[in-house]
Amino acid sequence: MNILVFDIETVPDVAGGRKLHDFKDLSDAEVAQAMFFMRKQKTGGSEFLPHHLQKIVAISVVMRRNDNFKVWSIGDESSEEKELIQRFYDGLERYSPTLVSWNGSGFDLPVLHYRSLLQGVPAPRYWEKGSDDPSFKWNNYLSRYHERHTDLMDVLAGYTGRANAPLDQIATLLDFPGKMGMSGAKVWDNYLDGDLAGIRNYCETDVLNTYLVYCRFLYIQGKLSEQAYQEEIQLVRDNLLKSGKTHLIDFANACKGVN
Repeated sequence: MNILVFDIETVPDVAGGRKLHDFKDLSDAEVAQAMFFMRKQKTGGSEFLPHHLQKIVAISVVMRRNDNFKVWSIGDESSEEKELIQRFYDGLERYSPTLVSWNGSGFDLPVLHYRSLLQGVPAPRYWEKGSDDPSFKWNNYLSRYHERHTDLMDVLAGYTGRANAPLDQIATLLDFPGKMGMSGAKVWDNYLDGDLAGIRNYCETDVLNTYLVYCRFLYIQGKLSEQAYQEEIQLVRDNLLKSGKTHLIDFANACKGVN
């Protein structure tokens, strides 16, 4: 296996809001509130900002390669957005893994596209579609129906938004932990409070849920036997219990999806 499961956490791009709307004498919190208000007026209800006005503050990954399993957040709490994006794409350049996400096609990757455009982050391996590497012509990261990026939500919904489901509910139904103490709706408030550690920890639990659901998906595809599936879930729990990190140990103890 050479799998990289990923998830991002974002906050309002207040610098972009100031540039687009000439907000000069407002605090970051006030700019964000103005952006939320304008978005709600435009959509008729939702304050959720468009992809190009989302700033990335955390990228968490699970790497499953050969016999190794690891979960971590890229960079550290002081890392700037450009560094987070660059390190993420550097991993793709080095390993060319299968990317796995939950709603990555609908949210995470478009945000990464806009932010890498803004920050000036080259990623030739990611954007490859076969012109330089023929093996990417029929299986690349960008085409919806290819497996080099597997958006679990999109695949399980049969590529129709009418059947989309929330990750935390699917994880909970499978006896995995689901949400633990935070949600995406709380990220901006935690960011304003300076709690980047909490945001990164939350992102790591989300990416762990995604990996566990992916293992279940491989099982129903016939790519993992019942025994191999159970062993993989146990491997995850064992690694988390040995991590020494409270949020990962709590996740492992809440994970019941193994016989």
